Order: sequence, then structure tokens, then C-alpha cells
Amino acid sequence: MKKILIIGAGRSTLSLINYMLQLAEARDWMLVVADKDLHLVTEKIAGNPRARALKMDVTDEISRVRAIAEADLVISMLPADMHVPVAIDCVALRKHLVTASYVSEGMQKLHERAVEADVILMNEVGVDPGIDHISAKKVIDDIVDKGGKMLIFESFTGGLPAPESDDNPWHYKFSWNPRNVVLAGSGGAVKFIQEGQYKYIPYHMVFRRTEFIDIEGYGRFEGYANRDSLRYRSVYGLHDIPTIYRGTLRRPGFCRAWDIFVKLGMTDDSYEMENAHKLTKRQFFNSFLAYHPTDSVELKLMHYMDIPQDQSDLLEKFSFLGLFDEEPLPLESVSKPTPARILQAILEEKWQMKPGDRDMIVMWHKFGYELDGQKKMCTSHMIFKGVDHRNTAMAHTVGIPVAIAARLILEGKITSRGVQIPITPEIYLPMLEELKQYGVHFVEKEIPYKNY
Repeated sequence: MKKILIIGAGRSTLSLINYMLQLAEARDWMLVVADKDLHLVTEKIAGNPRARALKMDVTDEISRVRAIAEADLVISMLPADMHVPVAIDCVALRKHLVTASYVSEGMQKLHERAVEADVILMNEVGVDPGIDHISAKKVIDDIVDKGGKMLIFESFTGGLPAPESDDNPWHYKFSWNPRNVVLAGSGGAVKFIQEGQYKYIPYHMVFRRTEFIDIEGYGRFEGYANRDSLRYRSVYGLHDIPTIYRGTLRRPGFCRAWDIFVKLGMTDDSYEMENAHKLTKRQFFNSFLAYHPTDSVELKLMHYMDIPQDQSDLLEKFSFLGLFDEEPLPLESVSKPTPARILQAILEEKWQMKPGDRDMIVMWHKFGYELDGQKKMCTSHMIFKGVDHRNTAMAHTVGIPVAIAARLILEGKITSRGVQIPITPEIYLPMLEELKQYGVHFVEKEIPYKNY
């Protein structure tokens, strides 16, 4: 019997657990699902005899090491900053590890030690990063194998409400970590390369420098740049590519409104607001506007942010969030009332998925290349919808790739050791093939070549 330890039972684990349990009897696997919240675990394993719940605080080193020592493979579904201590234990105890998160500096430092220990530390096998890697790298490798030279690579991903559940003026609901949404773009200047020129976008301009993308059958989307596109030159072997750009998708209008939060300073997480518990939503909003003895909040907002009167859709978005209302701020669970955390609490009230709501993952790539003296271009896109507010597309497209990667490791089908991401054929080909069985498939289309 092989034991699989899953650490963390958050919102992306249900599909992962279900996948592993469907194979557990035939493969003679035993799942141990560990979390501080035992109720969360027992709810997800639903009494399956091939699974056991374990109450564990991952910061308790003794408990963590004991649980890892008893496993054949560890899957960490913890927040990204908590993977490295688990990885260190896995290397020391010679246990393979799978995570869905980006390879951090601390994780990368473990590469040589993991190789020496004959251990795989597989990362970036969620949706983004993950499915974006395996889908893009296959197309890039096919182009290069034919003798083509890559000239342009663009990639965008977004988690959005499905059209049938898109019922608010922001055209957005939370299907993953709200804090990451609030702080998006704030980690330093955005970097990319365009027609051979390095480009940088400071945080205060990220949500104004956007581009539109049309996907047949699903309409128009708006993309803003992710923090660092340049690292993907080495990841994908595109060292000399003239244009590389990665971003996040929203529906048109979102970025213009979110830019106002950024410009006002409402996404700042660096200081606490005095007397926040006494403020109404309207007073909170007014705290970031210039003082005037008589002008209303609405009027000051329009003047201060240069909003024309004919752009009432912007005011509708803020009105929907209750920011013009004299309602108390929802600070019951906010321990540190920074502007960003207060804004997050307001958004969580209004952007939660309701029972029956469906989300969708939208992924879109563009490849420009030269082959046999001709410039060519193609796009590849994937749309995947969730079942309901619990069985979300986000959870499915994170959990299933993680589970597939874990299975491939358990079956000895991945031979590379050390810190890995899914960019080699031995990993991405079987993952892509199996994902098709779950409805995750890409539609490729040739289009006329054009520069920016």
C-alpha cells in the first residue's frame, strides 16, 4: 500500500481528493488528508475507507515530520509561502512532493539536494501556473521541432463568472483567494519585452495599460499585465524572442474601475487605518478623497478621478459595493484594518458566488513565428466551466492537474529529479491527454500575422 499525504484541505482540494480516491482501491493507495480544521477534511473525504483525516498544524515541526515520514508522496495545498519547510522535510526524508505554486527562491535552492536524494519536487502544476505551461509548451515545442523561430508569445488566464452567473456590474466574483485579487499587480513593476524593447509598467498604471481579446462564443475580455513576463524566456527556452507578454483576464470595464481603487490608495496594505471600526462604507471611501465642506462623495470622486458624467457605469460599480451607503464596515474578521483588508472585506460581501453559481476559467495563448521564410500566427484557447459554487472550475483546474502529476510520479512515469515544473514532454503530454477526459481541451486557430 502506498500512502499519499495531502496537506491542506482548502477550496482547491475537493477535485484532487476525489480523483485520488477514485483510483485508490485499484492502486492500493491510502490518503491521509491533514488540516487544522478537521471538519473541513471529514467533509471532503466523506467517510471513504481509503482516506483518513488528520488534524495537524503544519507549523508544528514534530507533527509535520511524523506525517511526512509515513507517506510515499506528499501533496502540499498550503499557501505558497508555506511550501518550503514541507519541501525541506521531504528532501530529508526522501519523499516526493507536488505543489501547484510558483517555484520560489527557497524552493529552487533545494534542487541539488533533491537530486542527490533522488526526490522530485514538482511545482506549478495547477491552472496558472500549470495548465498554461503544458498547453503553451507543447505548441512552442511543435513549432521549434518543425524548424520555426518564435517571434511572439502572449498568454492570458482569468477566473470569471460563467455568462449565466454574471449578474453584477463588475462581471466578477471570487473563485479563489480574495487577498491575491486585491493585491494583484502591487509586487513591483511589471516587466515584459515588446519588439525587442524592454517595457516596464509601474503599479499605478497596470490597470490602464490593457488590451482586448475576443474569443468566439464568449465575447470580449480585457487583459492586464502580470508582474514578470521575462522569466518565461528561460522557462520556455525563448531566450531571443522579441515579444513575450503574460497577463490576467477580466471583462471590459473591470480594470478602469479597479484602477480608481489603486489611484486612491485603497489597495495599500502597509498601514492600519485609525478608528476603522467606527467608519461606515461611505466614510471609508471618503477617507481617500480630497476634503471639501459641501461636495458629496459622489461629486468629489468624479472631480478627483476625472470621471466624465457620461461614465455612470463606473459609479454603478461602486454603488453596487455599497461604497456610497452609510452602512458599518464588515470588519468582524479583519484583525488588521489596512485599506486593502477593509476593501477585501467589502468585496467578499458582494463578490461571493451564490449557490448554483458557476465560474469559468478562460485561457488564451497567441504564438507568432517564422517558418520556411514565412511569418505565421495562431491562437489557442480553453474555456472550462464549473458545476456550482462548491465544485468550481478554479478548484477543478487546480486539483486535477495536481492529482495527475502525483499519479505519474507514483507510477514512476516521471524520471527527472530535483525541482521540476511541467515543461518537458514526459510530463506535459500525458497531462494534456488526460485533462481532455475531464473537459479541459484547447481550440487552436490560425490567424493572419500581425505585430503590435
